[in-house]
Amino acid sequence: MNMGLDNLVGISLEKITPDVASIKKLFDAANRNIADAQVEQVSLENRFDAAYKAIMQLANASLQSSGYRTLTSKPGHHVVMIQSLQQTVGISVEKTIILDALRKQRNIADYSGDLVSESLTRDCIESAQELYKLTNKYLWQ
Repeated sequence: MNMGLDNLVGISLEKITPDVASIKKLFDAANRNIADAQVEQVSLENRFDAAYKAIMQLANASLQSSGYRTLTSKPGHHVVMIQSLQQTVGISVEKTIILDALRKQRNIADYSGDLVSESLTRDCIESAQELYKLTNKYLWQ
């Protein structure tokens, strides 16, 4: 039981029974998205998007393994998933701020058509790779 996450039940989270098969699917999908994000023949926006998607899949897998799922009917479920990483895999506040900045950039790119820089794409891929390692340790070791 996670007291920090329990406080969000009914507001932005719901309790679930963890399903190892579903968690593994999310983890494996994140791995594929990280690989896709590194395909240089694809646009920076799509590479960024694939890396960001991997971050969300890893956050979701970690949250589900802890017995929670976001209420996607409520706004802000990506924010909740990012913030939950402090409670689940133990990322720092600083890393949470970086991941939230990537979330904001993804929204800008998705909803305004703005271009994503090479350095921002690289940062997103590196963040996804770091989170993959932490999540792997959290879920399976």
